[in-house]
Amino acid sequence: MFGLSPAQMIILLVVILLVFGTKKLRNAGADLGAAVKGFKKAMQDGEPKAKDAEFKSIDNHTETVKNETAKTETTKEKEQA
Repeated sequence: MFGLSPAQMIILLVVILLVFGTKKLRNAGADLGAAVKGFKKAMQDGEPKAKDAEFKSIDNHTETVKNETAKTETTKEKEQA
């Protein structure tokens, strides 16, 4: 990986641990994990909401058409009488 031997990678990891410390690395890992978890949840939550909004739009349109049809029928009945 990146032209590093396993021994060089181990030395690099030890140096990183000494510079940053285990607590900072643990916190960074936890933050990264929480961010990924939140992103996945947001992706799953976003899909049903979009579908619900689409169905609500269709329901609203259907209701509008029904109301207009009822008004037209009432108008025709008044004209015939």
